[in-house]
Amino acid sequence: MRCPFCGYEDTRVLDSRELSEGRAIRRRRECPNCHARFTTYERYETGPITVIKKDGRREKFDRRKILNGLLKAFEKRPVTLEDIERIVDNVVSTLQKSGTVEVSTEQIGKIVMDELKKTDQVAYVRFASVYKDFREIDQFIEVIKELRQEAQKSGE
Repeated sequence: MRCPFCGYEDTRVLDSRELSEGRAIRRRRECPNCHARFTTYERYETGPITVIKKDGRREKFDRRKILNGLLKAFEKRPVTLEDIERIVDNVVSTLQKSGTVEVSTEQIGKIVMDELKKTDQVAYVRFASVYKDFREIDQFIEVIKELRQEAQKSGE
């Protein structure tokens, strides 16, 4: 692996950890030339998934878009990057297990929302506001009411 800082041809692996139930490997690396440290992730590739946008356009699925959306939703929340990566892995795994080659943004959003609901309610509301395109304060209140009702049912 080439060093992203100095371009040196070889780096040393300091630590490797399995992530997402073995679906990914996180490696801490160090460059012997400039001594910079960085992290890489290895994931296996599967067949391509096409995303159908709301306006009907189609584009190649990109996990980074989900990651970026989650990073915004979790901003200033007590959640680690590793936890966020796990959520992205779960979303991707759910899509792959479905066996479908085309998926709508609405389907992806629903899967992400289900994962967020289990992880952090504030991030859930933030993500929902963008995903559901909230335009009125009442929409926020409705989502919060739903979360409270679910929490009461589960005894939290």
